[in-house]
Amino acid sequence: MRVGARLATAQGDPDALYRERADVEKARAAAALWEARLAADPADFESAWKLARAMYWLGGRGAEDERRAALERGVAAGRTAAMLEPRRSEGHFWMAANMGALAESFGLRQGLRYRGAIRDALETVLRLDPAFQAGSADRALGRWYFKVPRLFGGSKDKAEEHLRASLKHDPDSTASLYFLAELLLDRDRDRDAVAALEAVLAAPLDPEWEPEDREFKEKARRLLVSVRP
Repeated sequence: MRVGARLATAQGDPDALYRERADVEKARAAAALWEARLAADPADFESAWKLARAMYWLGGRGAEDERRAALERGVAAGRTAAMLEPRRSEGHFWMAANMGALAESFGLRQGLRYRGAIRDALETVLRLDPAFQAGSADRALGRWYFKVPRLFGGSKDKAEEHLRASLKHDPDSTASLYFLAELLLDRDRDRDAVAALEAVLAAPLDPEWEPEDREFKEKARRLLVSVRP
């Protein structure tokens, strides 16, 4: 559906639509509204970072060409937000999140292209507000250090350090626990990984992040099947 059509059919405000993002069409409608607002007012910081966040969500869904385009739009929107309000964390974080998704999903070239910018943006968030989104910058840096080859700065020790730092802000973070479990499996610490995956399943749903929580719980269930004897 084209942006204009989504705008014409969208009901309510984009924040309300985005809260129902498990329905991808509602997430697309929210993104279209924020994109229209940003086009009308290029200094609209709120619309810029929220568009970047929505594009990150959409970048994990749909056909490959659509996902890549969404993530690239998310990078641009996040960069705009970071330029508009450099002392706010939202733009830096969501720009990095979209870059990270591109790096993980679309090959080594994307990873090499963005690896420095991702780390710089996340370290900026840590300087500005280490508690932002319950330790999201530490979580993302943990993922960065795990996924980036050692030759290019990766470190499993630093990955674990950052993931555990993120859990100090939110011990029930399904994302941090799941990423930690993947790291622990890679380090042949299966018992600890199983404990982390079980913690994902036991964690309460966060009303603000319920769609994401449900996805990580499903991933944890699937991974547990392959790990448990």
